[in-house]
Amino acid sequence: MPTTADPLAALGALPGVADSVEAVRGAVDRVYGHRVMRRRSSEVTAEAVLRGARASAALGGADWPLEEVRRRSDFGVDAEARTVGAALRATAEAGQLLEVWRQSPLRVLARMHLVAAGGDVTELDREPSAPAGERVGRPRLAGEPVTEPLADGLPLPDAAEVSARLDGLARTVVTGTSAPALVVAAVVHGELMALRPFGSYNGVVARAAERIVLIAGGLDPKSVCPAEVGHAEQGAEAYVEGLRGYLSGTPEGMAAWIAHCGRAVELGARESTAVCEALQRGAA
Repeated sequence: MPTTADPLAALGALPGVADSVEAVRGAVDRVYGHRVMRRRSSEVTAEAVLRGARASAALGGADWPLEEVRRRSDFGVDAEARTVGAALRATAEAGQLLEVWRQSPLRVLARMHLVAAGGDVTELDREPSAPAGERVGRPRLAGEPVTEPLADGLPLPDAAEVSARLDGLARTVVTGTSAPALVVAAVVHGELMALRPFGSYNGVVARAAERIVLIAGGLDPKSVCPAEVGHAEQGAEAYVEGLRGYLSGTPEGMAAWIAHCGRAVELGARESTAVCEALQRGAA
């Protein structure tokens, strides 16, 4: 990332970014202007959380039908079930961590990983003489493995670089920026996927962190525009290609990733507009 006093401000001026920001703002405004939102916004939020979690799990390799996610209560049976459970827990937790995020983003990331990994603490999650779960909720150390199939082909920074870049990301969040919320959300998401700081569920945590930024930045305060849905709808190939653009660090690559994230929010807004229409018809 840039090293100026406001390292994200310049990203907002990249070609095409302003157009993405405007398109997202329009899509979000249309959802918030729907008549259903006046009295039933909490129902739309709950549905957006569920659909966002399902989509995040799909990107993590567990592409379950929405109704299967809705009806299930046991998420500890197999790897796919654990992935769905992790996404559900982390996505739901995101909305509870806004104030902490503004003061201590690293605490929030640790908490979200802890929540995501709940019920999936194995022998690999602790040192030989440490209590169960000690590795859960803290960044990986040198030599510790990372499981993130979607990012297998991307370069993996070592533990020292992870620590330094996480500190830099946290300082940027706490200090604040004039960059639009979409830009900040895209950078937080992209940086966490680039670093993969935890041994597992990095994608789930990164997408939940993007959700937090969109809420905290005022773009989607009621959390009714699930970007996770848009990321899944664009497909895993486009998601990884966007991440490659972010990793390139070039203006073109960064702008492409921000545009990808913007389109994800637009598609999430479209999803919730459909939910509003269904509620209005009495079909949901």
